[in-house]
Amino acid sequence: MNIAAGIGRPLRALDNILDALQPVFALGARWWVSWQFLKSGLLKLGDWESTLFLFQEEYHTPVLSPFLAAVMGTFGELFFPLLLIVGLFGRLAAVGLLAVNVMAVVSYAHVLLTPGFEAALGQHYLWGALLAMLAVYGPGRLSLDHWFGPQWFDLKWFDLKWFGRQA
Repeated sequence: MNIAAGIGRPLRALDNILDALQPVFALGARWWVSWQFLKSGLLKLGDWESTLFLFQEEYHTPVLSPFLAAVMGTFGELFFPLLLIVGLFGRLAAVGLLAVNVMAVVSYAHVLLTPGFEAALGQHYLWGALLAMLAVYGPGRLSLDHWFGPQWFDLKWFDLKWFGRQA
């Protein structure tokens, strides 16, 4: 018996098992990382005065005013996870949350990069890695993106005649 054939058969079986698990793992990654951001957004929304205070005094967001950073950060933590949970515009949602994650690290770097906060920074790295994976590979077969199919993203369905113009 050929050694390569003897090894190839179990490797193909393992590939088939792991391929079958891909949609479940993509769904789990989407839900888990979305929940982390959704909790944070709901907390910010639940005590808006504290949120504004934190953005004025504690978070150092570059370029944006504290108020605009609070609004945009809270929006991003609520909107993108909802899209990612159902897998609608999943890659866009993953990139959006990745941007929120990067901005969180940048604006709180004075704390996260100090000794004793390695675990908190590690969480951001983990979320970033999962979001990068979802952005690159997509939300998986257990998503609305997959259910609607590629035609959903083909904007030919958007008929300009609705607006009195010809395409």
